[in-house]
Amino acid sequence: MKQLVIDPQKKLFLLQEEFNQLFPYLKIDFISIINKPNGMFQHLIKRYNHTLNEFRSLQSDTIISILPTMSVLEFDSQMRQNFGLGILVYRKSGKLWLETTLTDDWTLEEQNWQGEALSIKG
Repeated sequence: MKQLVIDPQKKLFLLQEEFNQLFPYLKIDFISIINKPNGMFQHLIKRYNHTLNEFRSLQSDTIISILPTMSVLEFDSQMRQNFGLGILVYRKSGKLWLETTLTDDWTLEEQNWQGEALSIKG
């Protein structure tokens, strides 16, 4: 079975490329999560030439595997639990990339199939 290995030593752009090779109709972005006394703040990480280690808030050398049978929610949960980072998954729809927020309970495989179907029509 195909899988994506998330190694904290990899640069973000490499993780994005590997994810897109496994799921050609999906793409991901990473979200930094900062807990402060007045609330939790999140922002999109745009420095793709840095490693996952440089942004994560939880310190460990954990390497995780992302499987096609995982839902987007499970993927996000794994990232938050192991690295203290969130993810955004986008699905191709014609020429647009739509965030999968309403279908985060679908597996990555299902998301990719739907992206393929919508891109063929679009």
